[in-house]
Amino acid sequence: SGISGTSMLLWQVTPPAFTLSLFLVLLNVPLFLFGLKKQGLCFTIYSIWAVFIYSGVSFLINEVLPVDVATASFAGSDLLLCAIFGGLISGIGSGLTIRWGGAIDGIEVMAVIFAKRLGLTVGSFVMAYNVVLYISIGLIWGSWILPLYSIVTYFVGNKAVDFIVEGLDKSKAVMIVTRCQDEICRVLSEEFGRGITQISAKGYFSGADNCVVYFVVNRFQIPKVKKLVAEADASAFVTITEISDVMGSSVKQK
Repeated sequence: SGISGTSMLLWQVTPPAFTLSLFLVLLNVPLFLFGLKKQGLCFTIYSIWAVFIYSGVSFLINEVLPVDVATASFAGSDLLLCAIFGGLISGIGSGLTIRWGGAIDGIEVMAVIFAKRLGLTVGSFVMAYNVVLYISIGLIWGSWILPLYSIVTYFVGNKAVDFIVEGLDKSKAVMIVTRCQDEICRVLSEEFGRGITQISAKGYFSGADNCVVYFVVNRFQIPKVKKLVAEADASAFVTITEISDVMGSSVKQK
């Protein structure tokens, strides 16, 4: 997917002198330089470095080592296994790059720059780009098998990136509307040892004064939170949402 997928497509339809590694550099590096102002110098340098490593290893595998990439796959000719594990390996590589401050594909930079101008989210921009790419591949090759398997690879890769960047310890935000805020905060604080925020609130229909308790835990702690809240206030209203990122610490000071 993305610029990597575009590079592979151009590699397949151009003369042999135009290698995959060449297209990876020619397409990615200008995009990272174009996004320098928005992304910052450090991000741009890390990303260009990652692209050169990516391109160099690609050249080594395709042009130097005695490897026939069409038949040397561990998965043989099983396209589904190739799609799943190819996406997994690709996602791990991209996730590690993102986690340490760079990127390995310029499509995200394009999305950050152009998505708002087009009235799209970054995710929608990337998806739209890939849809156009897959349709182009299908039309050029006259077959939809590889584009469809590419979609599988794309989704597996995205999940792998999320896992590497965010890990298993993914945060959840818990909002509890209650009149027993002192008791709920006490049991949650004793159990998890984290800071808790109380927000004054008022019911629209009842006009009663309530309190909204805001609390952040990881997803494995959610069942325990529900149990403790239900024991402290059976009538409490609880919502749980996923958090994409957390900055700072809510750990209670000893």
